[in-house]
Amino acid sequence: MPDASRRSIFITGAGSGIGRATAVLFASRGWFCGLFDIDAAGIAETARLLGPAGHTTGILDVRDRTAWTGATAAFHAAAGGRFDVLMNNAGVGRHGWFEEISAEDSDWILDVNVRGVMYGIRAALPLLEATPGARILNVASAAALYGSPRLAAYSASKFAVRALTEALDLEFERKGIRVVSLMPYFVETPILDMGTGPASNHVMRDEIMAGGMSVYPVELAAERAWQAVHGQQTHVTVGRDAGRTRFAARFTPNALRRALSKSLRRLG
Repeated sequence: MPDASRRSIFITGAGSGIGRATAVLFASRGWFCGLFDIDAAGIAETARLLGPAGHTTGILDVRDRTAWTGATAAFHAAAGGRFDVLMNNAGVGRHGWFEEISAEDSDWILDVNVRGVMYGIRAALPLLEATPGARILNVASAAALYGSPRLAAYSASKFAVRALTEALDLEFERKGIRVVSLMPYFVETPILDMGTGPASNHVMRDEIMAGGMSVYPVELAAERAWQAVHGQQTHVTVGRDAGRTRFAARFTPNALRRALSKSLRRLG
């Protein structure tokens, strides 16, 4: 029988990266985890890392509004009627000049990163509302702090996630639900390998390495996710550089713009 006293977290994009690391951390601290992803092999590997008990799995394309209803209901039942945290982590991107990214890929980014988050919140809301102290954790990005060149569509999608988080945190106060976000800088996940398209020979990781920029371990993101779920901040950054970007975007935006413009000139 499901243990109704055990807190639970539903994680999208749990087949790799931040989603997987968060599942491993929360499971190690006694939480029941719902592992959902479009990647069946990735989900199986995450489940293996968690061991034979304390989780449920499912294939979920976050763009499928109907599928969300079934996934959240199945998780709720497996978790003993609890739904403590919805973690909207699934995300995609393309990296390159705006005109190099196809219209179809731009639509894909918005569909996964924005509509997928909204679909998840709508589907889970009644179940979250019925669980005292529930939270929604939306994974945004440091790209939501200042418009990020060569990540225009991705940055726009994460700005939308940031705005949605702030609006719903105020709206859902009347429902007893906090809505918070995670804002990672570059973290060692598969998304660093995004290029202008699926067969791109030049990916974002190349520019990060060439520019000497920091890449933070995925375990740090998981620990910060834990803090976001248990703390009082609306937005929780991951990595010192994310904190610096947040400060610069707020207090010295012109200096940040000049630094970004200088970096772009090196790319031609």
